[in-house]
Amino acid sequence: MRSITADPSLIACCGIYCGACDAYLKEKCKGCRGSDKNAWCKVKSCVLEKKIATCAECGEYSNPMDCKKYNNFLSKMVGFILNSNRAACVREIEQLGLKIYSQKMADLRQRTFPRR
Repeated sequence: MRSITADPSLIACCGIYCGACDAYLKEKCKGCRGSDKNAWCKVKSCVLEKKIATCAECGEYSNPMDCKKYNNFLSKMVGFILNSNRAACVREIEQLGLKIYSQKMADLRQRTFPRR
């Protein structure tokens, strides 16, 4: 089993921190960027196409929830299932940067901020 460490490369394109995810820790998933199982994800496709690390670097929308790729039906379902406030994750990345954000999430031992 892997341990939780701070690694900016484990930040998913949408802001979730894969480095604290149970599937990643149990070596059942390679994380957002290392997996082909999430090829359906419009967020990942967009981020890779734009050659940026996460939605936090996009700048096209001041609120990621205004983006149709970020806030589509499948993304809403993933957010619901994970009880995830992904937009809060993106805002945190914008404020802290990838390195400090990954450290914060590793210290908190969580993959996302909960919805409120």
